[in-house]
Amino acid sequence: MLRFMTLGPSGSNHEFVTARYLKFHGISDKASVELVLDFDSAAQAVIRGDADYLVQVAVHPSTTEIVARFRKHLFVVDAFVSGSKDMAVVTRVDVERPRSLALQPATRDYIDTQGLKLIPETSTASVAEGLLSGKYESGLTYSSLAADYPARFRLDEVVGTVDDPWIVYGRERLSGGRVVTWKDSPAGQAYQRELKQAVC
Repeated sequence: MLRFMTLGPSGSNHEFVTARYLKFHGISDKASVELVLDFDSAAQAVIRGDADYLVQVAVHPSTTEIVARFRKHLFVVDAFVSGSKDMAVVTRVDVERPRSLALQPATRDYIDTQGLKLIPETSTASVAEGLLSGKYESGLTYSSLAADYPARFRLDEVVGTVDDPWIVYGRERLSGGRVVTWKDSPAGQAYQRELKQAVC
């Protein structure tokens, strides 16, 4: 059984994308996913052998630190692009005009936050948890929260799904210092298509 770690809590975008990644590789039934609340402890767990791989969105604020700090023992073994869950600004129906907004810092530029007090959260899922508990007036989280609880929440601004780059780390360096990609990737196909159009 392969052991993957990624950022929780349960229902997080990291959990969603990791499940998609495992399904893509056909190993969903041969792998487990453990959720953690910070990447530092997850990286150390993989290095110790308590897990095999770590999945992290490349835009997470801690990504640079994880890559640099653990570079001798934890290696980037794969990278991919995946759409996120549908996202939106979700607000409690009892709040007419919110003055604050909870969000995961990497999502800040998805919307105009001018005039709002920003409350940083660990993940988009923890923003949803904070809204459900009444801790926050408004948050940038999954649009499904408003659909699941229409009497409690409304959608103030729809962001939709966002394509993010994702990194998979492991204990063994697999690149050998080479470029690791494939020529028939969607990007590779687009390059060739654009070059053919330019010649015509």
